[in-house]
Amino acid sequence: MANQHVSRKIYIQLLILLAGLVLIGKAFHLQVLDRKSRKQADAVAIDKYTLYPSRGLVYDRDGELLISNRPMYDLLVTYNRLDPAMDTTKLCELLEIDRTFFEENIEKDWRDPRFSRSIPFVFLSKISADRFAEFQESLYQFPGFEIQKRNARDYPHQTGSHLLGFIREVNKNEVDENPEIYSPGDYIGASGLELAYEGALRGVKGASYILKDNIGRAVAPFLAGTQDRPPESGDDLIASIDLDLQAYGEQLMQNKIGGIVAIEPATGEILAMVSTPTYNPLDLTINNNNRGKAYQALSEDPNKPLFNRAIMAQYPPGSLFKPILALVAMEEETIDPDRTLPCYGGWAYNGKILLGCHGHPTCRNISDAIQFSCNNYFVNVFRQTVDQYGFNNPGRGLDTLNAYLNRFGMGRQLGIDFPGEKAGNVPTSDYFEQWYEGQRWNSIWIRSLGIGQGEYLTTNLQLANMAAIIANRGYYITPHLIKGYRFNTQSIAPKYTEPQQVGIAPEHFERVIDGMEGAVRYGTARSAFIPDIAICGKTGTAENPFGEDHSIFFCFAPKDDPQIAVVVYVENSGFGGTYAAPIASLMIEKYLVGEIRGPAREWLERRILNANLMPDQTP
Repeated sequence: MANQHVSRKIYIQLLILLAGLVLIGKAFHLQVLDRKSRKQADAVAIDKYTLYPSRGLVYDRDGELLISNRPMYDLLVTYNRLDPAMDTTKLCELLEIDRTFFEENIEKDWRDPRFSRSIPFVFLSKISADRFAEFQESLYQFPGFEIQKRNARDYPHQTGSHLLGFIREVNKNEVDENPEIYSPGDYIGASGLELAYEGALRGVKGASYILKDNIGRAVAPFLAGTQDRPPESGDDLIASIDLDLQAYGEQLMQNKIGGIVAIEPATGEILAMVSTPTYNPLDLTINNNNRGKAYQALSEDPNKPLFNRAIMAQYPPGSLFKPILALVAMEEETIDPDRTLPCYGGWAYNGKILLGCHGHPTCRNISDAIQFSCNNYFVNVFRQTVDQYGFNNPGRGLDTLNAYLNRFGMGRQLGIDFPGEKAGNVPTSDYFEQWYEGQRWNSIWIRSLGIGQGEYLTTNLQLANMAAIIANRGYYITPHLIKGYRFNTQSIAPKYTEPQQVGIAPEHFERVIDGMEGAVRYGTARSAFIPDIAICGKTGTAENPFGEDHSIFFCFAPKDDPQIAVVVYVENSGFGGTYAAPIASLMIEKYLVGEIRGPAREWLERRILNANLMPDQTP
């Protein structure tokens, strides 16, 4: 029994000795033989490195690239790892910086919690790919410095600056409001599609965790990289824009102030959205060292090239309002569409002409009135609509008219997928009650509304949408700039696919459309005529109290199978048929046919391209 006890004791002692030898051997291996483990034992911190995603690309409707990415680099530095003997002169030469810049960006207020001697911080940002390629060969000579890849935006065609937009660094409020998304130094969409679709384009940042020693040297990936996560690239967008049409519109509007909006009526997709004066989108890219000066120059330009006249400028619609008024009056039965009404030089009251009109034949019906843009006819139509509940009850009639105008999109935002849209203005009966301070006002006092003047204000987007409504014989799809996503099955918002009815019987549209076709063939818009394309349009000349009147035209084509609706607004250029109508017709021919055909049309194109309508800025 005693012998068994001794044997068991010896067995246990041998087992303990063996386990001890194994532990000692493992410790010797880890601490002496295995250099990787020795380095990990020296680690005192874990640093998180942000991995930036590629921002989503933007393509036009035919797959042409509108916005791409250009690689750039940030140079990070860990102060504790700097070699005091390194050649700082060479470093400055390679990076094209001076000694003062080097010292100011190396020395930080180490009491500030944002900085640490052992944690990398940005020494120099936005280094171009070319400059980085030269510097990378010598990077090993500068311990403590490392590179972090970022992306700047690039614009292969230098067109569509207003609609594409630009990016900038986030501000403090944006970081505070979305700390889980943004950190100081991140980029965010600042305008245009970059801003409107920021959530889809930005992607999701990744992270890499690295073990560091007490002087900031990398030891190893934390937990062998199991906690790392790769970045997720942003979604690629397919815009509704036709690049060729957009570029052509910008060409036609060179040296002019105004805007063009072209819509595909059946879908509400915006084919072109032009605002001039414009600028080169490359001037405001994040990696342009002169970006600040370029933005300041654009901001101070008296012609306001940063102002998007396609959706933000608010103008009187002028005679483009007449087809809309005709539709409402026919629906409300306040006008007989076959009424004949002669014009003796304009609308007169008590034998005195108060609203003049150009000479034209007698209007035998409402189609003729649209064809010849008769002011006398439409002031009468307006008054009969406003006075339908009695001459002394104009407020009720005006409110009835305004309810229809609201359905056409006047006086409110349409809801385009784009920032900055203005609502325009439609005066209400309450407005006139306050304006006339309790006086008994009537339709005569507000007669200028009948020809699209007075208090009416519209945007180019609204006018283009009205042309699309007429083309569709009574409905529209909310205008939008994005068709879908390139590698994503996600659909666009339902409101960009659902028809919006305006509550006008289809047969009334045929009367208006016949008048608009007549305007192009025989009336005020003959400068827009194309023999083999049935264009239906309406000219307008909006009064401008500050100078030359504005030239306006909206239209659609072809008449029986509308593919495009266009509005052109050219400031300070006179009659609607002089510039706006020819520009619209050239846009239509370019879109439907692909080229401008024949000597007469080529001459017209040259005339428009060579026209300089910019105001004289000399004091």
